[in-house]
Amino acid sequence: MQPLINKLAIITMRKILLLSLIISFFSCEKNETNDILPDVNFNITINLDLPQYINLQTPSGWSYTNGGIQGIIIQNTGIGNPPYKAFERACPNYDCSSPMTFDGSLKLKCTCDSSEYSIYDGSPQTTGNSHFAREYKVIKINSSALNITNF
Repeated sequence: MQPLINKLAIITMRKILLLSLIISFFSCEKNETNDILPDVNFNITINLDLPQYINLQTPSGWSYTNGGIQGIIIQNTGIGNPPYKAFERACPNYDCSSPMTFDGSLKLKCTCDSSEYSIYDGSPQTTGNSHFAREYKVIKINSSALNITNF
């Protein structure tokens, strides 16, 4: 009789574990950028040896490129693998027809409302803003090429 109770207990524990895994899997939220910008699909490869991207070869170097909604800012942060960050230049509140600017400091700036966003994670740096700057995925293909895509 004791072995039968142990088998039932094990089966019940397995069912509870399986149910817990299923619930936790479906309760995970998708990691999406917190913005109201329209979705765009693109896949850009840039050659770091070209003159317009030569600054990206050194930490803290940055450059603009076409793509996305209003263009893309790319920075070599010197941190991570790859050490590059790429952000959409359209203001996250989508209330501005001019692209955000970057002056090499730590912040992207929306020219219409002077709101600022971190170049490291896109987080709003201006009180009252809740939308993040849209970050794009950067993959280093080889020593002289980067691929930038929407997530």
